[in-house]
Amino acid sequence: MKVLLIGSGGREHALAWKIAQSPLLDALYAAPGNPGIADHATLVALNVEDHAAVIAFAKEKAIEFVVIGPEAPLVAGLADDLRAAGIATFGPSKAAAQLEGSKGFTKDLCARYDIPTGAYQRFKSAEPARDYVREQGAPIVIKADGLAAGKGVTVAMTEAEALAAIDECFDGAFGTAGAEVVVEAFLDGEEASFFCLSDGKTALALATAQDHKRVGDGDTGPNTGGMGAYSPAPVMTPAMVERTMKEIIEPTISGMAKDGNPFSGVFFAGLMITAKGPELIEYNVRFGDPECQVLMMRLKSDLLPILYATATGTLDKVQAEWRDDAALTVVLASKGYPGAYDKNTPIAHVPEASAEAKVFHAGTALKDGKLVATGGRVLNVTAFGKDVTEAQARAYALTDRVEWENGFCRRDIGWQAVAREKA
Repeated sequence: MKVLLIGSGGREHALAWKIAQSPLLDALYAAPGNPGIADHATLVALNVEDHAAVIAFAKEKAIEFVVIGPEAPLVAGLADDLRAAGIATFGPSKAAAQLEGSKGFTKDLCARYDIPTGAYQRFKSAEPARDYVREQGAPIVIKADGLAAGKGVTVAMTEAEALAAIDECFDGAFGTAGAEVVVEAFLDGEEASFFCLSDGKTALALATAQDHKRVGDGDTGPNTGGMGAYSPAPVMTPAMVERTMKEIIEPTISGMAKDGNPFSGVFFAGLMITAKGPELIEYNVRFGDPECQVLMMRLKSDLLPILYATATGTLDKVQAEWRDDAALTVVLASKGYPGAYDKNTPIAHVPEASAEAKVFHAGTALKDGKLVATGGRVLNVTAFGKDVTEAQARAYALTDRVEWENGFCRRDIGWQAVAREKA
């Protein structure tokens, strides 16, 4: 099978690495890719916002299957245009991608179909939102409605912080993503990420993970796109997974179909495990980044036929097998992230992969033949272990062998699981 992978981040490097292992694969192309992805795929300098160019390339190379990694092309309707051109595509339609593209859309769906989530209100101007916050009090959560690269959410512990976050959204800090704001109840509990594939009818539960959103050790500082993750998440017991499927995933699949937006692709459910059980914080409609890196390390099955079955409505014919080992990834980011940071800083050395550890590239490029950091989150150092404690030790040992002066990382990824294992 000839496959085209869309994207250039750490998530896409992990997908490319896993897809490249498939005996079904004849050729793998990636647009635009990155230097790490280049080890597994032929990079193509396509503008993925130009859907006609993507389709023309796919036809020219006789591509049989396209896998879309990031959310922006999905929200822009790339999957619809590829499918209309007769090309099997992994990823939801533009209408179904609103689950990630609009937080208000998702909250309204939850209200319609009794999916457990925090109470909320939607606002198109600042003053009513501010009044609502004053009425509700803190802690409270302020979210830009649209896509804000993981940064449009403020968990406000004080009323003043909430009011400032509302002003930030309506003052244009997140562009059009902040033109509408969702204000929702603060949910108390432990966060977890749950992944599940859907072809519109069938659901296939994948695995669980836990992300570390805040930039600093001890979960301090501003939110980021994710500073590290591990899988599985101990809080997601078999009983909790079963409840998540019954109370959240299955009603979403049937509700989306009823509303005329059948969902085909991956559900990435951000959950809060509260005293009442699992509650939905938000949906993403693509694999998490950096959660995808730990999922791909743990997946024993061939990924390609599973993705293809999702895209072609035959998900009931496949299964996913997982390693019992834990996997953990540490994000190396540019100093200053998630604020301003220097670009094109040189990365002198990235250690080679071993049987139990690998470095995935996220924000990297080659300039004059030398590897440089071009993004905020730049490398994902990922390792296995018999438990999270061992995976953590291996990941940090490999992290310390990366030579990049402008890089930094959190030193406590996996702390909740490690504390459980030591208890």
